[in-house]
Amino acid sequence: MTFDLLIRRARIVDGLGGPAYLADVAISGDKIAAIGDLPDGCAVRQIDAEGRYLAPGFIDVHTHDDTNVIRQPDMLPKLSQGVTTVIVGNCGISASPVSLPGDPPDPMNLLGSREDFRYPSFKAYAQALEAASPSINVAALIGHTALRANLMDRFDRPASAEEIARMRELLSDALAQGAIGLSTGLAYINARHAPAEEIDALAAAVGAAGGIYATHLRNEFEGLPEAMHEAFDTARRADVPLVISHLKCAGAGNWGNAPGAIARLEGFAAEHPCNCDCYPYSASSSTLDPGQVTADVEIFITWSAPHPEMAQRTLEAIASQWGLTLLEAAHRLMPAGAVYHNMSEADMNLILAHPLTMVGSDGLPNDPHPHPRLWGTFPRVIAHYCRDRKLFELPEAIRKMTSLPATRFGLEGRGRVETGAFADLVLFDLDMLEDIADFAHPVAAARGIDWVIVNGQIAYHQGRVDSRAGRLLKRTLASAPAEVAHF
Repeated sequence: MTFDLLIRRARIVDGLGGPAYLADVAISGDKIAAIGDLPDGCAVRQIDAEGRYLAPGFIDVHTHDDTNVIRQPDMLPKLSQGVTTVIVGNCGISASPVSLPGDPPDPMNLLGSREDFRYPSFKAYAQALEAASPSINVAALIGHTALRANLMDRFDRPASAEEIARMRELLSDALAQGAIGLSTGLAYINARHAPAEEIDALAAAVGAAGGIYATHLRNEFEGLPEAMHEAFDTARRADVPLVISHLKCAGAGNWGNAPGAIARLEGFAAEHPCNCDCYPYSASSSTLDPGQVTADVEIFITWSAPHPEMAQRTLEAIASQWGLTLLEAAHRLMPAGAVYHNMSEADMNLILAHPLTMVGSDGLPNDPHPHPRLWGTFPRVIAHYCRDRKLFELPEAIRKMTSLPATRFGLEGRGRVETGAFADLVLFDLDMLEDIADFAHPVAAARGIDWVIVNGQIAYHQGRVDSRAGRLLKRTLASAPAEVAHF
């Protein structure tokens, strides 16, 4: 039998948690056509795996790649990690449906400048994505803050009944056009005045459409328990699966509280579909937020619009040079970006290792000096935390990054190596695998990712993009299993 692509003698990690096994994998079109010993198989192109591991392509469940998949469709920061699908529209910010009256408010400016928000409907965004032909697949959430920015004259208040009705209409239209759900960023200044009733009205529309709700909690610091319960209540009332974005115990005073956060997550997941995501670093990154300014942790400034000369320095050093307090210096620098070294490594390890946890990079592709998670997240999970630290076994590391997110986000036929599944695959050398990006030099491709295949096409090989075969993955969540966890 003749196939389009044949991968010989790969160590297959199927994404479902089973042990690795040796086999050939044949691809026809965009699907896996056969798995096993295929000595008589021939193909237009063959790859000798030579001891490498073959896994499903990684699914980055938490990204801010909304505009980059169109403006920079090669998507090298993700493809070079073995990522074949990204979930965009997180933390309440999305590129559509958006019609801004002026410059994008913080934190929507993480996605770009005003000219990058050109998609008044999700349909317009989908058409632009198709025309761009990105190298990876894209599934999109709709951001609550983005909906607010369309309609509200100011953000330091709840939305009116009329504004909520209009937001819900925009959201429902986007869901009908293929968006997969709603995200919120309730900790950010432009959403923190939204009460539970505002979120409930939108989440109910998502639940009715069979979508998913992802939330950057209202408080990731000392108020974490209450913020988690708020998210649980919203998901329960709306009857919608929940993902808690980048679950963490932020702030030095909050370190050591990961066991409590995990217990709450487990408790709710036992009765309702619920997961979280996590990135494998003990430092976060976002816009510079005065509410997070403290002398307890190091804050590194990555960019500043009014004072670009102060980039790549600590806030403490800048404040000292200016003779100001940390808070005064922060206000002078804004709008700006920052890396906050505000987490405990032990807490992060506990959360990352938990069976309910998926992996999301939360990388900021438009930051001129990004957090290294943009380029290094997925190889770091496997090489550092699995191979070297032995935080979990390889099949579990791969499950977290493949079948688990595919199931939770309703990405049918993705996240597994099995006959009939879409041929989104990554072939890597476990011994050579290493995340090269670090805080000093964050823009660096990982070592050991040798081939990446997207929808049956070789997308990445020898450090370069070979083809762009990515697609928009539209909502199919209504038919996805609403499974709950048991511990």
